[in-house]
Amino acid sequence: MAFSSAASTAARCRPALTVLPDVLAIVRLPPDAAIPEWAWGGSLAAVTRTTEELSLVCAQESVPLGVQLSSGWRTLRVEGPLDLTLTGVLAELATTLAQAGIAIFAVSTYDTDYLLLRASSLQRAVQVLVAAGHEVRPLLG
Repeated sequence: MAFSSAASTAARCRPALTVLPDVLAIVRLPPDAAIPEWAWGGSLAAVTRTTEELSLVCAQESVPLGVQLSSGWRTLRVEGPLDLTLTGVLAELATTLAQAGIAIFAVSTYDTDYLLLRASSLQRAVQVLVAAGHEVRPLLG
């Protein structure tokens, strides 16, 4: 029941999305590693530390050779800020893309959500989201 309520909230609030310019990498480092300076470049940088790993999202061009990474990710930014009580936005976007066979890696911040997807899936993802009623625009200026 909570999911249907969340889905209806998301359906009423179809926020626009913006395609960010950078090609990103998702990096895995040991859990006790220091956060490297190269992690902070680009339009999005995210750091998550657990007892198992240190994960970074950063500009692919900044990552040195020899670092474990998954490369070739592009980003759709959900235009915000989003109210923290708003429910179902990320779930609706993820479900719409999953139904089209498009995998995502999500990053959330205080203000909004970011959907990372393979660069090879970007055009198809934009088509799917527009067909579902979302406005998807390029980053201007």
